[in-house]
Amino acid sequence: MVTPDEVKNYIAQHLECEQLEVAGDGQHFEALIVSALFRDKSRVQRHQLVYRALGDRMREEIHALSMKTLTPEEFEAQRG
Repeated sequence: MVTPDEVKNYIAQHLECEQLEVAGDGQHFEALIVSALFRDKSRVQRHQLVYRALGDRMREEIHALSMKTLTPEEFEAQRG
């Protein structure tokens, strides 16, 4: 069973992140991912970048991943 820390490491290895938080129960995960790479990208394009970073793990190890993908500017604005 995959841990939240493992999912976090998988993402961090392949996607440059300013902030990365992952929680979950071994099958279902929630992630907050803040990356400058998300600038000028739609929500779908942002999620595709994360899926690409996870590769085959999305099919084989991770059953569900809910993502909040933000640019650093969006993250700071939300923190207000």
